[in-house]
Amino acid sequence: MQKTLFQLDAKPRENFYFDRGLFLLPGHLGVDVRRRQQFGFISHAHMDHAARHETILCTPETAALVRHRIGETQFRLMPLGETIEFRQSQLTALSAGHVLGSAMLLAATDDGSTLYTGDYRLGQSYTAGEAELPQADVLVMECTFGDPFYRLPPRSETIAQFVDLVDQAFRRGATPMIHAYVLGKAQEVTKILTEHGIRVQQQPDVFAISQIYQQCGCDLGEFELYDGRPKPRHAIVCPPRSQRGSDVHGVIHAEHFAMTGWGWNPALAARYRCDHVIPLSDHADYAELLETIEQVAPQRIYCTHGPKRFVEDLRRRGHQAFWLG
Repeated sequence: MQKTLFQLDAKPRENFYFDRGLFLLPGHLGVDVRRRQQFGFISHAHMDHAARHETILCTPETAALVRHRIGETQFRLMPLGETIEFRQSQLTALSAGHVLGSAMLLAATDDGSTLYTGDYRLGQSYTAGEAELPQADVLVMECTFGDPFYRLPPRSETIAQFVDLVDQAFRRGATPMIHAYVLGKAQEVTKILTEHGIRVQQQPDVFAISQIYQQCGCDLGEFELYDGRPKPRHAIVCPPRSQRGSDVHGVIHAEHFAMTGWGWNPALAARYRCDHVIPLSDHADYAELLETIEQVAPQRIYCTHGPKRFVEDLRRRGHQAFWLG
């Protein structure tokens, strides 16, 4: 297949190209490419960003999670903040605040610097650290919530609402069933609950990932494997209702919670088939996307994984912005 390079009459020529995925030049380093490469950078261990490359570049925490999900391969570890040399480029992994081990990639050459965000979120996290934004000449950013509607409420308010609703469920004699992505959101929710004095039982797939979090030094508090017997005043953390393993057995009276930033939109709430939809997101919302651009101060911006109209929004704001895809 012929590679698509950015032409001067369409987009500026950059130190990367797009061919069903992003590749950095020089060196042909695949970045979150979902098909096997000789060398591939994996920003985090969600499977829509990963493949079994011959050599995977990633953080140590992502390596531990990737091993669990796709098996053993060759890894070149990139601890956060440490720069490595890769084929005439200097590569630095920086915290992305998305899930444990998630990293942005800063690539520097003699021609300039490019920051690839991957999935990320600004602000404090209980389990994923806080995103670190350097300045760069070019910004390749994930823009899932690139719509002004998705200005999510302060995270502290969302957490307070969530904990209060869980407590109300206990008072009604119900078992809170918390549906969250098996890797990342489930562990964040677990830590939120245990930090607020609420004990947690976890569905087996969630529990297996949480054990890796613990081994990597991310303490999730007081939680245990759900063995089919709900305990009084324990919340159960399990996969989203659309995924395997979401319906655990043994619970007589449950109240179901969906944990997703998309829940901010009432029109989407019904699809989650839950009693409560909590807009807890691990992606940057609209305001955080704009804040990212302000902090990075790039000359050019490339947008992925979001609404294409966000590019037009940025152009109206005076940015040189393009859709990457």
